[in-house]
Amino acid sequence: MTEPKDSSFAVQRRSGNIDATLYWSLTSGITGPGPAAGQDMLSVPSAESDREAIAAAAAMLRSGGTVAFPTETVYGLGADARNTPAVEAVFAAKGRPSDNPLIVHIARREELEGLVLEVAPVASALMDAFWPGPLTLVLPVRPGVLSPLVTAGLDTVGVRMPDHPVALALLRAAECPVAAPSANRSGRPSPTLAAHVMEDLAGYIGGVLDGGAAGVGLESTVVQVQPDGTVAVLRPGGITAEQLAAVAGTGAVAPAPALALADAAAGYSGGQSPALPPQVSGGGTGGAAAQAAEGSSLAPRAPGMKYTHYAPRGALGIVRGSSPQRVAETAASLLQAAQREGGITGLLLFEEHRALYPADPAACVVSLGSLASPEEAARSLYAALRRFDEAGATYILAEACPVTGLGAAIMNRLMKAAGEAVIDAG
Repeated sequence: MTEPKDSSFAVQRRSGNIDATLYWSLTSGITGPGPAAGQDMLSVPSAESDREAIAAAAAMLRSGGTVAFPTETVYGLGADARNTPAVEAVFAAKGRPSDNPLIVHIARREELEGLVLEVAPVASALMDAFWPGPLTLVLPVRPGVLSPLVTAGLDTVGVRMPDHPVALALLRAAECPVAAPSANRSGRPSPTLAAHVMEDLAGYIGGVLDGGAAGVGLESTVVQVQPDGTVAVLRPGGITAEQLAAVAGTGAVAPAPALALADAAAGYSGGQSPALPPQVSGGGTGGAAAQAAEGSSLAPRAPGMKYTHYAPRGALGIVRGSSPQRVAETAASLLQAAQREGGITGLLLFEEHRALYPADPAACVVSLGSLASPEEAARSLYAALRRFDEAGATYILAEACPVTGLGAAIMNRLMKAAGEAVIDAG
């Protein structure tokens, strides 16, 4: 895929032996409560081999290495957030643009005091409600504590406490704040399995802790509490706007910008080739909207705000319409046209709509499950996008879904993957 043009970091190349990346497969679950009810809960590996693996991974982090590890959202690629060479290695391994800030992961809430200047009352209430969990809060960073690469030179930092026993055990053992973006090559679909990490980063990073499949499947929600106490959603994710409003108050949550499909790219134009939706280009480079964003000089406050992300290698377009029938008819027609022109086609649909398509509408058809169960779609989205790569798909269409609840995060990721390329079926 095309590397980001404005990254200030040379992309590291694989060593001759991909086994240079250590791989630890955890053999048991993580158990435990902590020393007493209501106190800090400790996650303790139940097998000696797992304790040794986590200890080795923690030692690698402390020594300036990079380690991929599971969280409840996706796998993260961690480094000591205070160590600039270690953080630079994360950017280099991913091919990540240097103005894209990183989220810092902590295991104990009291660690915040050493990282940020203050926590607003609303932010504290959100932590009470959703930590540990898939919520990142952008807070005023304490000067001189973290590597400036973590914050991309901003005066804020995103912090979260993951709700995953392996992640918490690793963070506690490492005894340092860990900066961790998703453990994939920049722009690629995020990893929900250790196998996805190895596919993208074996030979680029120090080690991988395999703790099984991620549960949520989409990255954390990123929010920033404004001076007036309102909550700005910078990136939708596993915590929905509705859940945030239940804590912050009705009307106190501002949704992420450009979520509505009406604000996305214009619909399909009959003057374009039917085998290529407007504003779609292959290789995950994104469309006109994404390219315009990449040319912007504004630094994003949170990951996922500026660059095209999550993209399969083939061209991807999102089909919307007034009814599922119109969407299916338009998608089927475009897929057939692409097949006639020699394309390898892919279709991402919801199970309720499968019967609306002709038999074998694409070379690779992947279902995100039922619209009534957006959690299933969230868990399977990134793996689905990677399946199209495995099938060699060059032209992919995806059905839109409602942008309520978790659907907002699903559509956000699809829009980013497609470079905001939307086909209007009418």
